[in-house]
Amino acid sequence: MNTQDAKRVLETALICASQPLTLREMRSLFADELGADTVRSLLDELSRDWDGRGVELVALASGWRFQSRPELREYLDRLHPEKPPRYSRAVLETLAIIAYRQPVTRGDIEDIRGVVVASQIVKQLEDRGWIEAIGHRETPGRPALYATTKSFLDDLGLASLEQLPALDVGTEPPAFEALQGQLLDAADEVADTPAADASLAEAPPANPPAPGQSLFGADGTPALPPSDPTDPPPQPQH
Repeated sequence: MNTQDAKRVLETALICASQPLTLREMRSLFADELGADTVRSLLDELSRDWDGRGVELVALASGWRFQSRPELREYLDRLHPEKPPRYSRAVLETLAIIAYRQPVTRGDIEDIRGVVVASQIVKQLEDRGWIEAIGHRETPGRPALYATTKSFLDDLGLASLEQLPALDVGTEPPAFEALQGQLLDAADEVADTPAADASLAEAPPANPPAPGQSLFGADGTPALPPSDPTDPPPQPQH
């Protein structure tokens, strides 16, 4: 099979796929006669072929897919003008802490936020497919350790955790608002998936932060105590 025919096969498969395709799946299109490096080269060529068009080929955590370019979102949103309910700040803070300092326990999150994390919040993020328990900390009670999933990265259009936006010191609310916007955009793209309930109640503060105290450290990431050396590392996102 020549290069053009192989690219046409890949293009068709990617356009028709309902989920991102992995290299293994794409190699199966050619009965594994093409190596991984060859398929990657064809994907690079295919990406350049679509340069300047309204759709782009992108590499995500779970594979490759075609998606609309961000600058066209405002036009596509007019096809579905109803917005899902906004995510509560409690949900966003919990998700952001897990994303930036995983793996973490509910206790770690509570230490940062100064309030008890409602079970509904954790369950909601698990049901949404954005977080999962990847192990347990070897301390009394063996609390679950939470990390983000490939679905979380896919819905944000990211290939790895390293692509998460930096959280600037002193801009905590805007940082969360930006994450809120990204999550709402992601929710628009995923059909039949309930958005977070903005009315989730929080428990009374356990150890409220001091006035003016930021949730983030000097490096702009959530100010979590040092990770326990016995904690398993986050699952690979590539």
